[in-house]
Amino acid sequence: MKTFSEKLLELRRQKGMSQEQLADSLGVTRQSVSKWESGTAVPELPKLIALSDLFSVSVDYLVKDCLEVPESPTPEASSSTAKLEKQVDEISRLFRAWTWESKTKLFGLPLVSVCLSFYPHMIHNQRTARGIVAIGNIAVGVVALGLLSVGVFSIGALSIGAFALGALAFGLAALGPVAIGILAFGPVAIGLWYAGGVAALGGKIAVGVAAVGETAVGYDAAGKHILLWGDGLTQTEVEAFLCEHHPKLWKPLLKLLAFFGANIK
Repeated sequence: MKTFSEKLLELRRQKGMSQEQLADSLGVTRQSVSKWESGTAVPELPKLIALSDLFSVSVDYLVKDCLEVPESPTPEASSSTAKLEKQVDEISRLFRAWTWESKTKLFGLPLVSVCLSFYPHMIHNQRTARGIVAIGNIAVGVVALGLLSVGVFSIGALSIGAFALGALAFGLAALGPVAIGILAFGPVAIGLWYAGGVAALGGKIAVGVAAVGETAVGYDAAGKHILLWGDGLTQTEVEAFLCEHHPKLWKPLLKLLAFFGANIK
């Protein structure tokens, strides 16, 4: 009596495929195939269907230990099974990774790379989109958009980049509900130099409802130089205060921080 892992190993060898080749054809890692063949894990239904198509055997043969040889079903059973597998296959298509890469390349990378999967919780099976413009559950590129994105310009739930926008953003310039960077803006902003947010912590300048920095502007502020919001501040007042203590501050950044300081509410 053969187990699924034994049948998979046998079918792969009969096909003359390596674990890496099988993994690539299914859109999974070689480690996943190794776990299937060692019996420490089993594939999800969409992968079982893909395996049955690849090796021209039924799903029943793969999963039922009692079936030693692929059956030759009757025409009625074959038709019924075909319809069922077609329906399951149509449903499973919704859960398979969708990948696309442009033929145009720059510096050895595709100009656009897309790899989307509807199994975002299965991190170990995720494939990474890599390109100048990368879009995917996990995306790495000059411009990256994904649940986890890494790039010069990065947008994602978890975003890391020179310019990062995300629920949790790390970057030289970061914007998000939780933003950490040299320049950070968000409800919770931690800036190595500059920060603006509801709660702002900045090495040089912090502007927010609660602000802590060398120079701080806010309802509650702590630092060497502080300007309390009190009954309200105008943008001109905040600019003058910041210029007094940071005369070489980059003008666009001065305007942004002053605008933020005048509109803390």
